Amino acid sequence: MTTDLRTAPAAAGQGPAPRQGWPASLFSLAETRWAATSTVLFALGGVAQLAGAPAVVWWTLYLACYATGGWEPALAGLRALRERTLDVDVLMIVAALVAAAIGQVVDGALLIVIFATSGALEAFATRRTEDSVQALLTLAPERATRIGADGTETVVDTRDLVVGDTVLVRPGERIGADGRVAEGLSEVDQASITGEPMPVTKRVGDEVFAGTLNGSGALTVLASRAAGDSVVARIVEMVEEASATKARSQLFIEKVEQRYSVGVVVATLALVAVPLLLGAAFEPTLLQAMTFMIVASPCAVVLATMPPLLATIANAGRHGVLVKSAVALEELGNVDLVAFDKTGTLTLGTPQVRAVEAVGAVDGDQLLRWAAAAEHASEHPLGRSVVAAARDRGLEVPHAEDFSSVPGRGVTATVDGRAVAVGSPALLGAERSRSGEAVAEVVERLEATGHTAVVVLVDEAPVGVVGLSDEVRSGSRDAVEVLRALTGAAPVLLTGDNRAAAVRLGEEVGIEQVHAELLPQDKVARVTALREEGRRVLLAGDGVNDAPALAAAHVGVAMGIKGSDLAMQTADVVLVRDDLGALPAVMALARRAHRVVRANLVIAATVIAALVLWDVVGTLPLPLGVAGHEGSTILVALNGLRLLRRSAWTGARTPVR
Repeated sequence: MTTDLRTAPAAAGQGPAPRQGWPASLFSLAETRWAATSTVLFALGGVAQLAGAPAVVWWTLYLACYATGGWEPALAGLRALRERTLDVDVLMIVAALVAAAIGQVVDGALLIVIFATSGALEAFATRRTEDSVQALLTLAPERATRIGADGTETVVDTRDLVVGDTVLVRPGERIGADGRVAEGLSEVDQASITGEPMPVTKRVGDEVFAGTLNGSGALTVLASRAAGDSVVARIVEMVEEASATKARSQLFIEKVEQRYSVGVVVATLALVAVPLLLGAAFEPTLLQAMTFMIVASPCAVVLATMPPLLATIANAGRHGVLVKSAVALEELGNVDLVAFDKTGTLTLGTPQVRAVEAVGAVDGDQLLRWAAAAEHASEHPLGRSVVAAARDRGLEVPHAEDFSSVPGRGVTATVDGRAVAVGSPALLGAERSRSGEAVAEVVERLEATGHTAVVVLVDEAPVGVVGLSDEVRSGSRDAVEVLRALTGAAPVLLTGDNRAAAVRLGEEVGIEQVHAELLPQDKVARVTALREEGRRVLLAGDGVNDAPALAAAHVGVAMGIKGSDLAMQTADVVLVRDDLGALPAVMALARRAHRVVRANLVIAATVIAALVLWDVVGTLPLPLGVAGHEGSTILVALNGLRLLRRSAWTGARTPVR
């Protein structure tokens, strides 16, 4: 079943939503507001208690914390009971109420706060798919110019375009439908689909994609797919499907919660019913059952799990890494293979002049001066990079006259009274002089190493080549090396860029396994194949074209500065400062959190087992049972909160190799 980009949200009664970052979405959730309110009330209750206020004051604040943070879990628990199931929501609320009933209102309120916070994070995770789909609405244009059989032009909705329609795309417009170029020549920025940083020249017969940006030439496109079957629409569908699958993920502790809950309730009822049937006195039997329920309640188990995870999330956020949920953090600690997108992730995503090679008597600075002067009026990304390189070298760029641009070939201008042409190697033509042959050899060598070659002609004579390529992000190689040591597997590269550029980048950062020229569905297929091999896959990317694969991976990581809105909405983790060095650090911290959780669970389970055994076999005094239970709860909570310390991050920043 295909998804119509325009009609799918409308069918649900939704229009295009404003694009927004995930923190804004998070704090718009009702669950978050209730969790925040309960936390504030708990803090006020603690302050009042420590300040020696009358008991009625801080009891009132704690009970208000119960109400604001506990009404939603209580409602969820009642719904579960109505459906004849028993989950941890019921047990948590009962445990909190029992704690209050025996005077331990502080412990019950703390349990409510932890539970409400984790519920808010879960609610945010399930909302991500809707936000991701809405973010895609800004990609494809709403209107397109359709050319009729008689040559008339009609502006129509892009969703009304059908296979065989002829569409006119003017300079600077976004292409309205997938298709092939029927007439015209232009350069198209298709980074939103393929991730390529350089605009691609499109000629008659070349394929173009809806949502990509046309350059300075006009194109006539013959539509080959309806709106609902376009690459952009398929991205919507893939993000929805993959995100829906991941939304069913749970924390490990949640996977066993129902059995544990049922076991505690059944055991409590048995401790009441069996002794009474055997003639035991009612009051001591009830007291023993209440003691059992208190010491067996999962307060310590929940606090063994959530504080370490939430402390880790808070610590990572303080250092520029936003982990969106406890489930994402748990998956992050299990990753054993990292895959990278190229453009905007391992690289900066903008072309940079990397080589200036002159032939004959011309030197490199003079060559760059001529090229920058001719390109000064150009809006092409390569032209802007050439001008920027000349300025970085401190060169004086002369004034140019008679500027003109030819799509697919380059620009021409008069500089210092000489005719300067800057553009693609096609400017060399079929007939070549000795200098032309020398320039052709330079072009071949640069292109073989993944550079984009720009030739410069002066008075129709080739004088040199400017080589451009995407600049590698600082720290990329170090991050790759540390991730290799951390996971025990070599990272892989998944990119829509051309193979030569991808291989050169792989060699530069230390990645041997390179998959290039991938469309969004190809990236998803690669990630899926790795998952089927039993790998726990993390994918780091930044673009719209990466979003389906980010959703398909166990953990999707988006770049916070260069990343598209859709990538950040879809990802589980966001590197706010685009610092790749933070990725292995947060992975190492997540693994440490796992170790703390396991240690806490051992402590909690040991104490619960000992107290339960004492209560069942012997006679456990209620105050002693409460003290033992609450002592283990406090111990595991404090152990988890150690991950808030700055040293926990700095120790993870350079994990042991």
